[in-house]
Amino acid sequence: MLSFYLIGLMVAIFFMQMIPGVTEALIFDPLLALSQPWRFLTSMFVHEGVEHLFFNMLAMLMFAPILERRIGAIKLLLVFIAAGIIGSVLYYATIVTGFAPPVPALGASGGIYGILGAMTVLTPNLVVYVMFFPMRMREAAAVWIILELLGTFNPYSGIASAAHLGGLIFGILYARHMPSDNEENIVFYK
Repeated sequence: MLSFYLIGLMVAIFFMQMIPGVTEALIFDPLLALSQPWRFLTSMFVHEGVEHLFFNMLAMLMFAPILERRIGAIKLLLVFIAAGIIGSVLYYATIVTGFAPPVPALGASGGIYGILGAMTVLTPNLVVYVMFFPMRMREAAAVWIILELLGTFNPYSGIASAAHLGGLIFGILYARHMPSDNEENIVFYK
């Protein structure tokens, strides 16, 4: 399953980050974003420490395989990558508009939130635990949106909440407008 390859890739990159300069070359640095646009993507694959990597990979392990079985590997990859990039773009927008200081960011959270957003639409009654409270995905998404909105306006949180929010919103919108397999295979004849 692609989900496990993504996890393996991020773990391998984490070990590569022990080589001096690797993290600095891949991290999303808002001061370099326009001159080095690959950072909107590469920052998704680097993590700050073992705890950061562990919790992101735990979320990937819990949710990505479910979504992958539902929509397939290619669409899962699309959701993960696009949500991560859009999350970086929204985070960058908060910096450009002055809501947040130009602090570098890294991690797979924007892409993971995209997966959660897609699951909110496709599996709205799936029960998950948010801060030890069981709730359906649709209620959990509402909680995540509120928390990430609040976090976006707290520039000292140390968390790129705007990236989470951007990923979540992308995942929701993508899943709402995702063509079904039947729609992709329709052929119209004259």
